[in-house]
Amino acid sequence: MTLIFTDPSEQQRWYAVDDGVMGGESHSGFRIEADTGCFYGEVSLENGGGFASVRREPNHVESFLTQGDGIRLRVRGDGRTYQLRLKSTLLDEASAYRVAFTPSKGEWETWDFPWHSFEAVRRGKLLANAPLLDPESIHQLGFLIADRDAGPFVLYVSRLEKLS
Repeated sequence: MTLIFTDPSEQQRWYAVDDGVMGGESHSGFRIEADTGCFYGEVSLENGGGFASVRREPNHVESFLTQGDGIRLRVRGDGRTYQLRLKSTLLDEASAYRVAFTPSKGEWETWDFPWHSFEAVRRGKLLANAPLLDPESIHQLGFLIADRDAGPFVLYVSRLEKLS
């Protein structure tokens, strides 16, 4: 199974969690454009802000990942650094496993992330004694931008699939 964006209702499965929860002024969203997912918005450094993120509501789509060796992501970016984030039952709700990537501006690229490349974090800080990511524990996925660079951003995603 692969997460693709041909179903327009996929847009309703994504929601923003931006720095407004901590007083910041960044904003983001997720939309479907021409069978492609689009994570977009603007990062603001005002009021101690500096991050924007979207998460996909859990509905067992993550279960297909357990049969692979990691995640393969097909994206077109803007030259900024993003994170693919995975929520896991192994960590508390404020924590996640992340992997960072910086897609070239305007070019479609495929990124492969084996499970061991994900690191456990809480509010941007590494968790020293966290367990290694177990793909069976994944219950949510999302994207985050927190590169400390104010301004607009856009990340297009054409597919997310298991890495074999």
